[in-house]
Amino acid sequence: MRASPKRAAALRAARTANAFMLSPMVAMMRLPILAEEASRQTPWRGETGRAVAEKMLAAADGVFSAQMSMAGSMAAFWPEVMSGRMPSMLNGVAFERSVEAALRLARRAVQANYRRLSRRP
Repeated sequence: MRASPKRAAALRAARTANAFMLSPMVAMMRLPILAEEASRQTPWRGETGRAVAEKMLAAADGVFSAQMSMAGSMAAFWPEVMSGRMPSMLNGVAFERSVEAALRLARRAVQANYRRLSRRP
């Protein structure tokens, strides 16, 4: 049995919020590693470089995903109008999908970082 659209959206939002609760933990797990790397001669190797590159990639991926979601909603505007439905660009659904698409990649990255850093000795 499929969940109603409102319930499905609420579940996705809760899943995203749950994943982002790990963000402070990931930051705290990285701090000792970053402090140790700062004392070396080559501070941008290892975790520091990975963290910076990951943030830039996540920002670019999020913007791209959000824009592609909005482009899809714009492409569906006239078919939605012609079928008698309220266009998603007008009722806020397009914006919701766009934000969801942008956060989906960030959620995966946070969860992957938590798993990777929690295995570290």
